Amino acid sequence: MNTLIRNPGRERMARRFGDDFDNLFEGFFRPMKWTEEPVNEGLIPRMDVVENDNEFTVHAELPGVRKEDIHITLEDGVLTLDAESKSETEEKEGERVVRQERRYGKYVRSLRLGKEIDEAKVKANYRDGILELTLPKAEEVKPKKINVDVS
Repeated sequence: MNTLIRNPGRERMARRFGDDFDNLFEGFFRPMKWTEEPVNEGLIPRMDVVENDNEFTVHAELPGVRKEDIHITLEDGVLTLDAESKSETEEKEGERVVRQERRYGKYVRSLRLGKEIDEAKVKANYRDGILELTLPKAEEVKPKKINVDVS
């Protein structure tokens, strides 16, 4: 009786090179791309939101945006941030852009805070590409401590 035994080393070696070898020839005749992601999509600013008993603090990244191009609205508990970074390229004769990774376009982000904000006391500060918003809570939504008498 003959016994058939597989060589596990050979199988492991085939798996190791199989996918890479297939991928090598899969896109061989396609043109090269510099980036994997589309450049013209809408930009979503990254945000950090912190809440305490008295206020919300929001930090949003807006690289390359001028202060004049930032618009903030607060309506029905929804904070909307709308900003735009504009490309300022200067073409000189004999030069060409080889690679462009910086993004330009419109930033839009809405955030439902779910609580009433005292709109008269909202503060905004923009420095080094970071927008900081301080959104104080209205008096009626602040948590109130109720003392319980024991008798």
